[in-house]
Amino acid sequence: MAPSSSAKKVAKLAQKGKGKKVRFQGGAVFPLIVALVTVLGLSLIVYARSSRPGPGQGAPTANDHWHAAFGMYACDATTGLQVLPKIVGALEDKDATGQFVSDGFVRTGIHSHGDGIMHWHPSTSGAATGTNAKLGVFLKNYNITLTNDKLVLPEEQGGQTFEEGKTKCLVDGKEKDASIKVWVWPNYSTVATDAPQIYVSNLNEIRLLNDGMVFMLAFVPDDVKPKAPDWAAELPTLGAADGGTVASTVPGQTTVPGATTVPGATTVPDASSTTVAAGSAASTTTAAAATSTTGG
Repeated sequence: MAPSSSAKKVAKLAQKGKGKKVRFQGGAVFPLIVALVTVLGLSLIVYARSSRPGPGQGAPTANDHWHAAFGMYACDATTGLQVLPKIVGALEDKDATGQFVSDGFVRTGIHSHGDGIMHWHPSTSGAATGTNAKLGVFLKNYNITLTNDKLVLPEEQGGQTFEEGKTKCLVDGKEKDASIKVWVWPNYSTVATDAPQIYVSNLNEIRLLNDGMVFMLAFVPDDVKPKAPDWAAELPTLGAADGGTVASTVPGQTTVPGATTVPGATTVPDASSTTVAAGSAASTTTAAAATSTTGG
C-alpha cells in the first residue's frame, strides 16, 4: 500500500507544478551573474587568441642583432664525458659567382663564426624572427639532426651519432645510459649562480627570447650536473665580432612560452633546475633587475 501511496503523492505534486514558472532562489540575480561570467569568459578567450603573436611576429625582428652561446656536451663508451668542438662553417662565405654558399643563411640570416656563438641576425623573410626564433633554425643551417632521443652530427662537425638506448656513456670507468636534453640559461652572466631549465622534448622548438642566452645541447646520464660552455663568459667579446650588443642581465626574464614541468620529473642532483618539455604552458622566473648592456 505504501508504494501506491507514494506514487500518488508524486503524481499529485507533478500535476500541481504544471504551468508554473521555475524560479531561482534569489530571483533574477543568479542567472544574471551566470550570463555575465559566460560572456566575460568568451571575451577573454577571443582576446587571448587575437593578441597571440602570429608565426614570425615579435622579437627578435629583422632589425635586431642578438647573440647566444651554444655548446654540446656528450659522452660515449670510448671517450667518456667531453665538451664537443665548437660548430664550424662560415655560412657567410660566397662562391666564385658571388652567391652565398648556404641557402639556409640566405633564408634565415642565422650563423656562427666557429666561435661557439649563435649570431642571430634574422633576415626579412621571417623564418627566424619572433616566434620562429628557435634552436632548430640554427641546427638545421649546420645540418645537425636533433630529435627527442637522437643527435646526429654531419662529418664537418665530427660525424658522431648519439642515441638513447644504443649509445653507452662511460663515466668513472662504468658504462651508463644517457639521454638527450638541452640546458638553457636566460643570460650568460647567471650561469655560475643559477640552475638552467632542462628541456627534454620538442628540442628544436626551444625559443630564443632575448639577447645573451646560453644553450648546452647534452647527451649525458641524468645525474650529470648541468654545465655551460666555457666560452659563455666571453659572449660580449665574441658577439662583437660582427657588431651588436649583448645584454649583461635580463630584467624580469620569463621562461620559454609554452614550457611546463614534466609530470613526475625530478630535478638534476646538485642543481635546482626545472625539467621541462618545450611546447606546453609556461612558468615564470625572475632574474636580477639590472639594465646595463655591454657594447659589441
